[in-house]
Amino acid sequence: MSVRIVPYAPLWAVALTLLPGPVRRVQDPDASTARSLGRADAPVTVFELGDFQCPACRQFALTTFSTIKEEYVRTGKVRWVFVNFPLPMHHNAVAAAEVAMCAARQGRFWDMHDALYQRQPAWAELAAPGPYLLAVADTLGLDRAALARCVAAGATRAAIQRDADQARRIGARATPTFLIDPGSLEGAPGAPDFRRILDSVSLDKPRH
Repeated sequence: MSVRIVPYAPLWAVALTLLPGPVRRVQDPDASTARSLGRADAPVTVFELGDFQCPACRQFALTTFSTIKEEYVRTGKVRWVFVNFPLPMHHNAVAAAEVAMCAARQGRFWDMHDALYQRQPAWAELAAPGPYLLAVADTLGLDRAALARCVAAGATRAAIQRDADQARRIGARATPTFLIDPGSLEGAPGAPDFRRILDSVSLDKPRH
């Protein structure tokens, strides 16, 4: 698996708008602060374009991601930002993203992220996944009433659409897609492949 190199300027001009800042945090409760991990000043930022109903995203989340978090995110080498990119063929992906984004408003995005992927086979093909997804929130101890109000009001739908629109603007076609300066990677690489990519990017970064 290899990085597909794309032009730096158009990709990162869009991608960097996903980064949180003081103004965005005040104006937009769905700013990416709640769904980013790692130091804000980490030398490398990875944007993961993900779909909660995507089997390949699930594979990555339940296998490779835990290794990357331990070795790169928690050690300050990488900042990780999740970007919603629900694909049209996954009919329950938007519903799952809404639950995750509403959980983000309670500071629990990553707990819900993990739970949705772990339980994906149980909800992915449901005709009406809402009750099951709220039950998942119950297992995490979230404020169910607040979460249900958030989902019912469609409070995070615009943020999810904004993520998806930005993903399309940079030419994303599949999930998972990882934006890693200066290129992008499609598919679910294993930990050895991802290590090689991140180590290569880190070596290319200028040292101050």
